[in-house]
Amino acid sequence: MPASVSRVRVRYAETDKMGVVYYANYLVWFEVGRADLLRSLGWSYREMELAGVSLPVIEAQCTYQRPARYDDEIEIRTTGRMLSPVRMEFEYTVVRIDDQTVAATGKTVHAALDPTGRPCRLPERVREVFA
Repeated sequence: MPASVSRVRVRYAETDKMGVVYYANYLVWFEVGRADLLRSLGWSYREMELAGVSLPVIEAQCTYQRPARYDDEIEIRTTGRMLSPVRMEFEYTVVRIDDQTVAATGKTVHAALDPTGRPCRLPERVREVFA
């Protein structure tokens, strides 16, 4: 299964009044991991969209386990796999680097759409890498 690791340092703006990362930021970090994974495999989101395929999120899930806080350095460990010729799933593990504590885990499911918004087959090069 293809995998990548992305590193991010928690910014002050990403925390809430209690100094903990605001929950919605994990979904933003999932996007960072997903984009980095595709880029590491030689194809960016931009290139995919220029080729006429978009990958909107049709399902998102996140389980929060331990807090991440301002200035923590974190890793977003991302894997991806095909669910069908038109759907993909990415799984994420967000880890605080200093103590290797898992802050959150999650997944997103994506459907491939053509420029008119209709489901389409994922490009062959994507299907080959994630099969």
